[in-house]
Amino acid sequence: MKMIELQNIKKSYSRGVEELMILKDVSLSIDKGEFVAIVGPSGSGKSTLMNTIGLLDVPTSGSYMLDGVATEKMKDDELAGLRNRKIGFIFQQFNLLPRLTAIENVELPMIYYGTPKKERRERSQNMLEMLGMGQRSHHKPSELSGGQQQRVAIARALAIGPSLLLADEPTGALDSKTGQEVLELMLHLNEIGNTIVLITHDLHIAENAKRIVTIRDGLIVGDLLNEPQTQKSEAAVEVTV
Repeated sequence: MKMIELQNIKKSYSRGVEELMILKDVSLSIDKGEFVAIVGPSGSGKSTLMNTIGLLDVPTSGSYMLDGVATEKMKDDELAGLRNRKIGFIFQQFNLLPRLTAIENVELPMIYYGTPKKERRERSQNMLEMLGMGQRSHHKPSELSGGQQQRVAIARALAIGPSLLLADEPTGALDSKTGQEVLELMLHLNEIGNTIVLITHDLHIAENAKRIVTIRDGLIVGDLLNEPQTQKSEAAVEVTV
């Protein structure tokens, strides 16, 4: 079944009397359970495409089906509700609230979702343990390394059981070794059934995905299956136990 179906998506912005076309008739289909990297240089349109997939921006024209739901005629509050139910976001800068502990950060989307306190606390602890962070659940972000913070951010993204994980340069703020461990973790999450779309400008990062879509000048210019060369480190193996 399809997780993402973009058909003839165009996105333009007005700049004075000029219309700036960012996405130019983009069509893209992603099945449930895929791990897809969307790669392109700065100015290629990948950020606009990411915002479209993430329901953060509305295309000028075209159609978008997310997990079987048509989105093009939805109002802002309907898009926000669908986004909160269906998509977990993983960001480059983690976006953890500094005054909250790890487990409190993971709980946040469930608070907005209306999950009872006891259930969200148990689910948050289970998520952190699954990601090797169970012993750090009551630490604040300042007490965690960059890789540990990203694991907390991934736990938060998984907390409501989203249909799609959308990762925007998730290793950009990490050193290469820690970044690779996070990528291995994402590959493991995909192997156990999560649909993942990774946005990056770095082809080396994209090669960890099982499919690589290349965007340039607002057009998809490549779409290839890939065999990731990732080897599990001790940090990645810890998550599978």
